[in-house]
Amino acid sequence: MLNFGPFKSLSTKEFQQKREEGFAVIDVRRADEWEEHGIIEGSHKITFFDATGQYDIDKFFESFTKIVADKEQPFILVCAHANRSKTIGEMLGLKYKYENVYELDGGINWGWIDKGLETVK
Repeated sequence: MLNFGPFKSLSTKEFQQKREEGFAVIDVRRADEWEEHGIIEGSHKITFFDATGQYDIDKFFESFTKIVADKEQPFILVCAHANRSKTIGEMLGLKYKYENVYELDGGINWGWIDKGLETVK
């Protein structure tokens, strides 16, 4: 498990273990990306950045807080290549003080699909 400050990167195997333990998985990609590549089964779809890189933190938190009920609850962020999840994870950890922020190293493309693992539409 790699630790980059306020959040931790999980290998594919660590991710699978945490998911089995009941950690919420939040897929922060856009709808077009979910449609193209599918999602990891059981993931919650909550877009963070739009196609132009803009975001609405209030809109994100409206959906996010229905899944992550308090600042201690562990959750895992997933994006395409783990660039957005690092940015969001750092913000949630440092600015918003979430304590158990994880991300899938390599994102869904390099940490899941490239490993031959299934996605669902």
